Amino acid sequence: QVQLVESGGGLVQAGGSLRLSCAASGRTVGTYTMSWFRQAPGKEREFVATITWSGGATYYADSVKGRFTISRDNAKNTVYLQMNSLKPEDTAVYSCARGRSAVGRWDIAIARNKNHHDYWGQGTQVTVSS
Repeated sequence: QVQLVESGGGLVQAGGSLRLSCAASGRTVGTYTMSWFRQAPGKEREFVATITWSGGATYYADSVKGRFTISRDNAKNTVYLQMNSLKPEDTAVYSCARGRSAVGRWDIAIARNKNHHDYWGQGTQVTVSS
């Protein structure tokens, strides 16, 4: 059983920063591609960022590119999302997800598809005020 637990959310003013963490059980982070998704009220869950299992590639939604950075620390079984220059439009529940092992080669099209992920955390709320 894989467990993903997000933390680090909160309330910040526009232009501020937050760093989200996703702690995983077992060796999940060390052997799996990991992604962040978010869901705002009344909207569908959308892709934010992905980092491949080796850490050799990262992918970002256009809306966060240049502002957010995904990283991982396999020794700590943790994936991070550093969020800078936050905008009110970033307000959402942010969830981390584990990529399916069957996906051998990841790209942006694969990453943004939530169906290519098999385990999800409970989410952490990020609220950005103007």
